[in-house]
Formats: sequence, C-alpha cells, structure tokens
Amino acid sequence: MHGAATHFPIALVSVSFALDALGFALAGRGVVRDLHAAGYWTLLVGAVASIGAIASGIMLTRGQVLGHGALRMHHLFVWPAFGLMIALATWRAIIGRRATRGLFAGYLAGAALAVGLLMTAAYWGGELMLSTGTNGG
Repeated sequence: MHGAATHFPIALVSVSFALDALGFALAGRGVVRDLHAAGYWTLLVGAVASIGAIASGIMLTRGQVLGHGALRMHHLFVWPAFGLMIALATWRAIIGRRATRGLFAGYLAGAALAVGLLMTAAYWGGELMLSTGTNGG
C-alpha cells in the first residue's frame, strides 16, 4: 500500500512545480492564470495524498520514525519534504493569488526544494525495498 500511495504526492507535487514555473516564466500571457490554477490544485491534492503515504509508511515501519541504513536515509529526506509540502500548500491557500512576483519566486524555490527532497526520499525508499526484498505493501 505504501509504495502505491507515495506515487501520488511525488507526481502531483512535481507537476505542480512544473506548471507554476511555466506560469511564472510566461508572465503576462493569457494562459498563466490557468497554469497557476492547475499548479495550485495539483499541489493541494498532492499534499493531502501525502498524508496517506505518511500514514501507510508509519504502519509499514511499525512507528519507527528514523531507523537505520536506507530507512534512516529515506526518513531524513521524507520528513522535511512532508513538512515543506504541507507548508507550501498552506501558503498557497492563504497567500497564493495575492503574492507579489518576488514572493512567488520564493515559493517556487521552496517547491523546487520539496521536489528534490521527494525525489531523494523516493530513491532511498526504492533502495530500502531492494535491500529488504519487500514490495512496500
């Protein structure tokens, strides 16, 4: 279950970042509003889906928050990614449309960091599955 649940936040947050970055780059064009709207909703759904991924991961590890080896590496990246995703989604919901271009550039930097953290956590999650011979669910 955990392996399947993790793909939603990874894909949705990555797509959200891409849509918002494209909207930022195309400032002044008619499509920008739609790109940012799609970026907002994919981030929101990705952040909500991450709760299921986290819950299933906690069940899979029987509550072990850090662990050792690949599990530790996975958790060292997944917890900051989760916190950042929730923070970004909250920021978008509260400030989002009222943000200046400079503030939105800062948001994009945070979103890029979240994607990087998610991808690194996913790598270590894959390594963990390979090292234990499990399929994640």
